[in-house]
Amino acid sequence: MKKLIIILFVVFFSSVSQGHMAHYKKINKIEMEILRNNEVIGYSSYLFNRKGDTTIVINQFKFEVKLLGATVFKVEGHGKETYLKDNLISYRSKTLQNKKEKFVKVNLNKKLKKFDIEGSSYTGLASLNNIIGNWWSHKILQAESQISPISGSIKEQLVTFIGKENIIIDGNEYNTDHFKLTSKDVSLPEDKKLNFDIWVDKKTLLIVKVSYERMGNWEYRLKNVE
Repeated sequence: MKKLIIILFVVFFSSVSQGHMAHYKKINKIEMEILRNNEVIGYSSYLFNRKGDTTIVINQFKFEVKLLGATVFKVEGHGKETYLKDNLISYRSKTLQNKKEKFVKVNLNKKLKKFDIEGSSYTGLASLNNIIGNWWSHKILQAESQISPISGSIKEQLVTFIGKENIIIDGNEYNTDHFKLTSKDVSLPEDKKLNFDIWVDKKTLLIVKVSYERMGNWEYRLKNVE
């Protein structure tokens, strides 16, 4: 069984590694609902703009957690990823988290073959093997580390194939591959660790659901694709 899981894992990655942006060439918009304890509290949307070999992905997100009618946690922001063919050349984001401003600026440094990062949590260089940690791209399952889309911090990750699952979202059934994404560094504080369950639709290669536990059960669910 263990050998079979490894084979399936390799087959999946082989299928998604070729022509990454080509998988999204017919997609103009991805909308996801954000839920906490099975209640919709916000949204995250991705808009795709293309010109020649350049693709720009605009992310807008907002969610709010209330307790007894009072807002206890609120996050709102936007990000912009710019790709030349399959290569990330820049990223910008601004986020307001409980009135605290966070930001990230990422630029491709062609001379050093590295990313230059200036963020609210990290400033410095990073390997080109990093990916922006957003939920529109299945490429996040291929990366060894990710750049926080909110603060710019870098976290190494491990991805484990859990199995094949049929799941239903808003009456739509998806034949998915289920993965577990966790932090490689087990010494990190619990609130800093990556610990996500991710379901990828086998037909479209879209991430249709993300789930994690942090002061409640959180989910990102695919709502609409255009």
